[in-house]
Amino acid sequence: MQLFVGLGNPGAKYARNRHNVGFMALDQIASDHGFGPWRGKFKGALSEGRFGSDRVMLLKPETFMNRSGQSVGEAMRFFKLEPGDVTVFHDELDLAPGKLRVKQGGGHAGHNGLRSIHAAIGPEYQRIRIGIGHPGHKDAVSGYVLRDFPKADADWLDDLLRGIGDGAPQLAAGDAGKFMNAVALRVNPPRSSTSKPKEAQTPADSTPEAQEGDSRNPLQKLVDRFR
Repeated sequence: MQLFVGLGNPGAKYARNRHNVGFMALDQIASDHGFGPWRGKFKGALSEGRFGSDRVMLLKPETFMNRSGQSVGEAMRFFKLEPGDVTVFHDELDLAPGKLRVKQGGGHAGHNGLRSIHAAIGPEYQRIRIGIGHPGHKDAVSGYVLRDFPKADADWLDDLLRGIGDGAPQLAAGDAGKFMNAVALRVNPPRSSTSKPKEAQTPADSTPEAQEGDSRNPLQKLVDRFR
């Protein structure tokens, strides 16, 4: 069994914030794969589903970002899971907008949601780092992450979330490489050629007669053409 956790803040006012892209990722997975309805559980919203034989629980902590670990810890204890069974989807300032990386273990890099999860379950869980870019100065970070994605980001954000939905079964199966490939196919689909191959044309002088040496005069050629 796997526990997929999306980080964000509860409430409509935060729904489209950059900080809530983890919630958005789980909503996409639930919608794409017919997961059950969201219900209140473990100080969060929980949805259950399967990818084949792989049972997966989706959890959106509703404790606000800084206390996300409370919700994750409760769910882990209830389902008797280990940190390695947990995957956390979160916004990442250190990646350009639209970039995505998978990371196993490591530090929290100052992310308050990850910091809380570290305190609750330790660092040995998997993270899906979803790039949102950096405002350029650390004093601007708080306002930046708590603002909505601009309309200009709508296309890449939609592609990225759809790619996460596409690759979720591979992620649950433990194949991070195939998950990343699924995301890449959405974000950077293969280019298809728009130019049609030219049809083979037979030049006027490439008829069998021309190729074998044609001794007819021009008038005879014209008469033969209309026979």
